[in-house]
Amino acid sequence: MFDGSRRSPARPVGAGLWCPDRYYWFTALLSARGLQPATCRLVAACIVALGLIPVTLLASRLGPHDTVARIVAVTVGVCCLGMAMLWLRRYWPSRAQSLFCVFAGSLGIGVSSLMVSSPVTGFLGMSTYVMVTAYVLCFHTPKLLAFVWTVAVAVLAVLFVRLAPTDPALAVSAVGVVVVLNLFIAFACRAAVRLAGPDTHRGDIEQITGLLHRDAFYRGVATLLASRSRSADQYLVVIAVNIDSFSLVLGLSGARGGHRARVTVSQALRETVRHNAIVAHAADDDFLIADTFTTADASPLVERIRGSISTTPQRLTASIGVVCTPLPPLAAEPPDEVVDELIAIATTAIEQAKMAGGNQVRYVLRPTLGEDGDAVGGPGDRWPDTG
Repeated sequence: MFDGSRRSPARPVGAGLWCPDRYYWFTALLSARGLQPATCRLVAACIVALGLIPVTLLASRLGPHDTVARIVAVTVGVCCLGMAMLWLRRYWPSRAQSLFCVFAGSLGIGVSSLMVSSPVTGFLGMSTYVMVTAYVLCFHTPKLLAFVWTVAVAVLAVLFVRLAPTDPALAVSAVGVVVVLNLFIAFACRAAVRLAGPDTHRGDIEQITGLLHRDAFYRGVATLLASRSRSADQYLVVIAVNIDSFSLVLGLSGARGGHRARVTVSQALRETVRHNAIVAHAADDDFLIADTFTTADASPLVERIRGSISTTPQRLTASIGVVCTPLPPLAAEPPDEVVDELIAIATTAIEQAKMAGGNQVRYVLRPTLGEDGDAVGGPGDRWPDTG
């Protein structure tokens, strides 16, 4: 539970059991810029294109001729269609699903390139490895790229042996084109990822959840108070979310189950809030959201958050505390103190929701802030409780 004071970001339970990469960081980066839907469509389109290539080659005299090769071509096409559907669903794919697509895609390209009757056509198919290279360097680690390139090198070697006896110059040139293309894309993507925000990757965003840590949340709210997201915004809303029965999740599923719960809730929050809202993982089972509104009614957003958490694969529930306060009076107050007080009020609201059975929301409207007020639920309007 929130302690109401600023502290260093918590290390998620079980984080040492996992090998985090850039997947959730890059996911958060895309979400913050509103690019997740476009990215999903682009990845799905690329996967479909990769699946159509071997199927289309069935009509070519240089494509697969024997029955086994034709069956393999159709199988690769169907598998690619299935993988594309992972990227066209409502939810962003998980890291495990992303890794599956990388492994299956690498093997699929290799098999498709080997089953054609002409090695020249196989080399043409090998050029599509640049898409896998670009994806891995953006979302995952160079270690995974080593697997992809190992498969590619093995396939290139087989194609080279097949073509070299008849045209060694063409074989060398074809290998060189594929290698240069992949090296260039690898360098370009690596540089782009570093320029996209190396400080954010190492500092403000957790690699596990892809959300801001607590200190970054304070800085984000301070920036939000200094420059409102929209000129018509009149209210600051701080939403504190606590996963219900998290200790039970740990007891039943262990550290890995707790890790998965945090990751799925983080993903649900990113997909529900506005792209410029401030979302943080504050502690093991605690999350924070801050945004500005034109009205004092944050219930539509809160209900969407509660609904998105309940539809996660683990069917989790959460107790939520919501504080809504006018923005103008906060301009003269120290941002860190404002956030401390609002989190303390939201924490009290969460405790009330938990005492009522959990999976509920408690609202506090216009609380009294400052030395003369009660920072944990002092004078202020209460909204109707939501169960």
